[in-house]
Amino acid sequence: MKILGIDTTTKNLCLGVYAGGKLYEYNLEVGRSLSELLAPTIQRVVAAAGLKIADIDYFACGLGPGSFTGMRIGLATIKGLSLVRNKPVIGISSLDILAGNVGPTERPIVTALDARRGLIYCSSYKYERGSLKRKSPYSLLSLDEFLKRFRAAKPVILGDALALYGNRISTGIKGAAVLDKDYWGLKAHNLMELALVKIKARQFTSALNVKPIYLYPKECQIKTK
Repeated sequence: MKILGIDTTTKNLCLGVYAGGKLYEYNLEVGRSLSELLAPTIQRVVAAAGLKIADIDYFACGLGPGSFTGMRIGLATIKGLSLVRNKPVIGISSLDILAGNVGPTERPIVTALDARRGLIYCSSYKYERGSLKRKSPYSLLSLDEFLKRFRAAKPVILGDALALYGNRISTGIKGAAVLDKDYWGLKAHNLMELALVKIKARQFTSALNVKPIYLYPKECQIKTK
């Protein structure tokens, strides 16, 4: 089984290839260069694994929430690659990928990504029998709403929203463990591990059916004519 997975919903390109039980991982901060770097980087990483795109059996993609532009570029790329070859797509929330940066713990885990406009993309997770389970919906909250929702949980919190709100979150949620920036980036190995679980459970679909996770109201999203 061979899998290609990407997430482009943040400023980092998260790219992984799984083949023959081996994982090839590539994580790079690309910022506004994503559209120029994505296709050649995919080709280079796939080739480094000794494969061709035609060899890939499954395509995995981070669905957000995150950058509108990043979500569109990543999902359009995965859709194009899978449609041409009639291969399945595994869609995975970017918040789920981020949560995997925290190892097994008895404490709740809260992901917090900067959603701009003073808002935070977030969700909460808990390890149960060694597996990470999501315990709350994917949400778009103001800082005050975030503090109110997770104040009683004494969670482990990670994500780039902490660059903006870390001090207020630390003081507003007593007992919280606020992780430093080494834990804020999405990692390809988390993406690929989630993809393998979903493939085993046959939780995949066609490129025509997979959709990004938008949490902003429709009137705030980019409109095309």
